[in-house]
Amino acid sequence: MDKAEIIRLLELYSKGELKLEETAAKLSSGGLEEMGFATLDTDRHRRTGIPEVIYSEGKTAQQLAEIAGRLHARGIPILATRATREKYEAVLEQVPGAIYHELARAIVYQAEEKAIPEKYIAVVSAGTSDMPVSEEAAVTAEFLGSRVERIYDVGVAGIHRLFNRMDIISNAAVIIVVAGMEGALASVVGGLVDIPVIGVPCSAGYGANFGGVSALLAMLNSCAAGVSVVNIDNGFGAACQAYLIAK
Repeated sequence: MDKAEIIRLLELYSKGELKLEETAAKLSSGGLEEMGFATLDTDRHRRTGIPEVIYSEGKTAQQLAEIAGRLHARGIPILATRATREKYEAVLEQVPGAIYHELARAIVYQAEEKAIPEKYIAVVSAGTSDMPVSEEAAVTAEFLGSRVERIYDVGVAGIHRLFNRMDIISNAAVIIVVAGMEGALASVVGGLVDIPVIGVPCSAGYGANFGGVSALLAMLNSCAAGVSVVNIDNGFGAACQAYLIAK
């Protein structure tokens, strides 16, 4: 629990909105809040710089809504990844003002606007079919407080499109490259810049793409120095890594 959270709890107690026993229980919880079906890590942001984030797949709409509502009550910003619109509607009942990003499949709620840094993260997508993963990365990075520049549909099948955007790409603090098919774009970008490149292999592609495995292996075998790789379709993980590097 960080200083701001402690002050918020004490203010609620002083206003009579929290009882003494409830305030003491929250202050002594060690950053854990039990819900039976979930255990919230309310101290994660202080420890890691990234708040508790909800992975929505496998959770019912009611479970997701209850978790989001509990985070909201604690003043913790909300990001729920891989969420459907049905689950968003359930969350909206608990968290008025929550926003659903359709393409990214992400639910976002932030009570306060964050200062936007001058340096930015470039999210580079090989093709339009990679955009759901690219948008998950972009929305996550923005949620964390990063400035994001999107450069989409610049894959190697028409590599002149990439060269036309290199001024934006080469001035980024960190570059996230999302590519399906053969996943070559990460190596190409890595060979052109002196900036950390995070490759995100994407499951978009025909049968021999094996659901992103071919792109994953290609990126892992990149001969370009400075390219790291996250899991298939893991735009969220790439954004967290990029945010921490840029910070």
